[in-house]
Amino acid sequence: MAANVPKKQMAQVIEKTGGPVQFKEIDVQQPGPDEVLINIKYSGVCHTDLHAVNGDWPIPTKLPLVGGHEGAGVVVAKGDLVKDIEIGEHAGVKWINGSCLACDFCQQADEPLCPKASLSGYTVDGSFQQYCIAKAAHVARLHKDIPLDGVAPVLCAGITVYKGLKESGAKPGQTVAIVGAGGGLGSLAQQYAKAMGLRTIAIDTGDEKKKMCMEELRSYAFVDFAKSGNVVKEVQEATEDGLGPHAVILVAVNEKPFQQAAEYVRPRGSVVCIGLPAGAYLKAPVFESVIKMVTIKGSYVGNRKDTAEALDFYRRGVIKAPFKVVGLSELQKVYVANIDAIWREKDLGLYGETGPNIRRANQLAKYVTGSAAALKARPLNVSHSRRDLRQSI
Repeated sequence: MAANVPKKQMAQVIEKTGGPVQFKEIDVQQPGPDEVLINIKYSGVCHTDLHAVNGDWPIPTKLPLVGGHEGAGVVVAKGDLVKDIEIGEHAGVKWINGSCLACDFCQQADEPLCPKASLSGYTVDGSFQQYCIAKAAHVARLHKDIPLDGVAPVLCAGITVYKGLKESGAKPGQTVAIVGAGGGLGSLAQQYAKAMGLRTIAIDTGDEKKKMCMEELRSYAFVDFAKSGNVVKEVQEATEDGLGPHAVILVAVNEKPFQQAAEYVRPRGSVVCIGLPAGAYLKAPVFESVIKMVTIKGSYVGNRKDTAEALDFYRRGVIKAPFKVVGLSELQKVYVANIDAIWREKDLGLYGETGPNIRRANQLAKYVTGSAAALKARPLNVSHSRRDLRQSI
């Protein structure tokens, strides 16, 4: 272990399901033979982290748990078997912390489906601490010219939507509808879609989101699901031939949008489910789905190749993920603000993908936790983009 790595560190710990996170001192773990230890400089805050706190997903978390899965930092120690990563290199901690690399799924580059996959901030401790362990084979390799604060949201949200767009099969020049376009995943999805040569129809609600989608993100059309008298018809009419989009990317966190998508997607189109509404079911009209030959599928984060590609878009300046930085010690306040916003929008009947809005944050901001080294002067930063807090994985 590197000589300059302390034995103790500060972290945000979940002691019990549903309870508040606790900012406390814990031990720094030593990396195993195939692992690296990363000094976390910044960590994004994702809506999945709130699911881990609340325990409302069918997959149980470990307890006690250090959450977080969008960590960016510097490698400070490594195991004896790690030969391709050097101490001092920049690396990122992703949702998939490790996998067996030997099963059928891993051999086909579907390591997120590995039965033995470990999940950062969920089944293993994640990035809401100063020093985080990750399997060397799965860390994101970050060029040193990539800012560690700005890239943190891309390590989950960016990779996830990029993979979903690839899974949709949409080709340059074709149209994709993005449901929840004004949220964290949705706003990144619009940027990746544009970079991939796709035309986007943004589906969300509210004048602020419309302005953001149309003026800042340059969507082809905006459909306000709360104001529309017929969402299906309006989405189809937004396409040039009136047949509907070639693909639908669902990053919503409530159930209703998942029931509508198969109705407005064009024949031979694809519906890609990314959002994870707790307890929701996917339904589609059988007759229309059959005679239109619609493909309905799920897309779950991304593999190592997807990660490298998504990061390359960011490195080239094609993707922007504005964020707001707060101290790691303030993480519980971020969660409380998130929950309050969810219930405000539920009360208004506006809770779509963008439910947990942080009103005081910039429309495009994402919360990110910051540098562990900064602890001497101030609490470790937690940065989150306003958008990222509004979505699941």
